[in-house]
Amino acid sequence: MAAEQDPEGRAAERPLLTDLYQATMALGYWRAGRAREPAEFELFFRRCPFGGAFALAAGLRDCLRFLHAFRLQDADVQFLASVLPPDTDPAFFEHLRSLDCSGVTVRALPEGSLALPSVPLLQVSGPLLVVQLLETPLLCLVSYASLIATNAARLRLIAGPEKRLLEMGLRRAQGPNGGLTASTYSYLGGFDASSNVLAGQLRGVPVAGTLAHSFVTSFSGTEVPPDPMLAPAAGGGPRVDLVACVEAWLERVCAHLGLGVQEPHPGERAAFVAYALAFPQAFQGLLDTYSVRRSGLPNFLAVALALGELGYRAVGVRLDSGDLLQQAQEIRAHLRTSAAQFQVPWLESVPIAVSNNIDEGELARLAQEGSEVNVIGIGTSVVTCPRQPSLGCVYKLVSVGGQPRMKLTEDPDKQTLPGSKAAFRLLGSDGSLLLDLLQLAEEPPPQAGQELRVWPRGAQASRTVRPAHVEPLLRLWVQEGQLCEPLPSLAESRAFAQLSLSLLSPAHRRLEQPELYQVALSEKLQALVARLSAGGPQ
Repeated sequence: MAAEQDPEGRAAERPLLTDLYQATMALGYWRAGRAREPAEFELFFRRCPFGGAFALAAGLRDCLRFLHAFRLQDADVQFLASVLPPDTDPAFFEHLRSLDCSGVTVRALPEGSLALPSVPLLQVSGPLLVVQLLETPLLCLVSYASLIATNAARLRLIAGPEKRLLEMGLRRAQGPNGGLTASTYSYLGGFDASSNVLAGQLRGVPVAGTLAHSFVTSFSGTEVPPDPMLAPAAGGGPRVDLVACVEAWLERVCAHLGLGVQEPHPGERAAFVAYALAFPQAFQGLLDTYSVRRSGLPNFLAVALALGELGYRAVGVRLDSGDLLQQAQEIRAHLRTSAAQFQVPWLESVPIAVSNNIDEGELARLAQEGSEVNVIGIGTSVVTCPRQPSLGCVYKLVSVGGQPRMKLTEDPDKQTLPGSKAAFRLLGSDGSLLLDLLQLAEEPPPQAGQELRVWPRGAQASRTVRPAHVEPLLRLWVQEGQLCEPLPSLAESRAFAQLSLSLLSPAHRRLEQPELYQVALSEKLQALVARLSAGGPQ
């Protein structure tokens, strides 16, 4: 699909978004006559992020778009020629011009899957030179997306299922691409909507937003709306002067709250009226521009009750400073007494939204039992992942020419698992997760009810397990450049992510000091690792 026919395709990265050493290795492979040798790489991470016991796989959609569009243009090849040695054979650059991903095959975890250390998020096979060139862009597309999705999932677990979570971090994100990725994959991880309009346009993320303090402070109270008249919500009956109606309600509200009618800020009230005239079906008051108790709340109530007379219902109030939990409780109490005083039952359940540098600790406080907060907007803490800024994914060669390859190093954590592999999730009879199993692709898949001897990663001995159910983890998405099945929608992947998380036990889902979920090797794979580690033939 051409980018001009596919608006989301405009966000696809260009092929030279890569490291120079990918190009220098490509030249080395070509010069050695190995450019078309079949090879397989795996993209995975070594440790779960944020000290947790899980991650969510994300970024597959972006990877497949990148592969579909991958083609070096003349300008790309000319630039590579300018940074490679001047005596490079011109035939190499002709080879680069011919490259695409028509020979590439991709197996991957579906987006929203639980992902565990060492289990491939992607398996990429094809001509050695091409699949080497894909390393950096695929890492870029998968690592941050998966980190964001996992971070969002953690925040959702803290908030619980009832709170509405809004991502509003575009202004804090690491550039426009980072902002688009964060908005997209925070939604996949469990957020309900984003403030990012581009994420709505390109990715279908629900968007939300109302007004900022600048809108409120721009009014002084002397402004006269060009048309203060508003028709009833039902459409029948005469139009009403909303300004006059609000002023009448203000007197009643101030008397109820024990305030002087001059205390609420007239500019704030004028701003609320202007917003209500523009959005009578979606009026929300931002209460903390001046004083929540003496200005924001009475001005909101006056406008909300005036709208109520015409059949409209305010959709919420928002707080952006101070002790959010305590203020929400106080506001809810005033909403309840006002609902009773003015016989407007719906007023007591108006949603209360909060924002202001909310991190995991503050979110836990806002989500505690008895909290009156309904909607929570989070920016910096979701898009920048302050607890861990990188997932640390790697992309390692596991076979070339049909022979397994393994990286040996003094650091055992950085050794790789050789060979083309399959991955399975083993479950108990009650649907509980037992472990994830990695085995060589040539091995027959494990069978439900069959006892298996496996080698847990990091353990000194094997164990036996008898799964009641076996689920293959890696699905074939692209075969020799052709998409094998339609990708789920972002909303479907979001629902799958929540289902995936629900399968984790509470001990694994715990965010602090969780029980680690096991990944194990088959006996045959363990034997291959041992042989190659001992210096045996590859």
